[in-house]
Amino acid sequence: MNKAIIDTDIFSEIIKGVNQKVAANAGAYRQAFGRYTISAVSFMEIVRGYQRKQASRQLQAFLAAVVSEEVLSFDQRAAELSGQIAGELERVGRPVGLADPMIAAIALTHGLELVTGNTADFQRVQQLGYPLVLIDWRV
Repeated sequence: MNKAIIDTDIFSEIIKGVNQKVAANAGAYRQAFGRYTISAVSFMEIVRGYQRKQASRQLQAFLAAVVSEEVLSFDQRAAELSGQIAGELERVGRPVGLADPMIAAIALTHGLELVTGNTADFQRVQQLGYPLVLIDWRV
C-alpha cells in the first residue's frame, strides 16, 4: 500500500462507515500511515455538503475529527497544473468540472496515488497522458 490522497467520495464513505471494503482498506491505510491524507478541495466539498444540508452537528464533528488528518493545500504549482488539465479536458470536449482537476493536480504535484470511486472522470486525466495512479477501495 502506497501513500495516497483520498478523494471526497471515499473519505465520505469512511466517515459514514457503511461500505465494508472501504472500511477495511481505510483501516489498513491508517495502520500503515497513521492518518488519512485528503486535499483542501475535498475538505471544502465535505464542508459544503454539510452546510447545504444544514447538518451543523455533523459539520462540527467532521471539523473536530479532521484536525488529526493531513490536508494538502491547493498551491500555485497545483493551480497551474489544474488549469492545464481542466483546459485540455475542455478543449477535447471531455470536461469534468473544477474540483476533479484540482484534486488530480494536488495528487500529481505530491507524487501520490488517488483513492477514488470516481475513476471514470479521473481516467480522462490519465488519457491526457498524466501519470495519475487511481485506486478504488470499493473493489
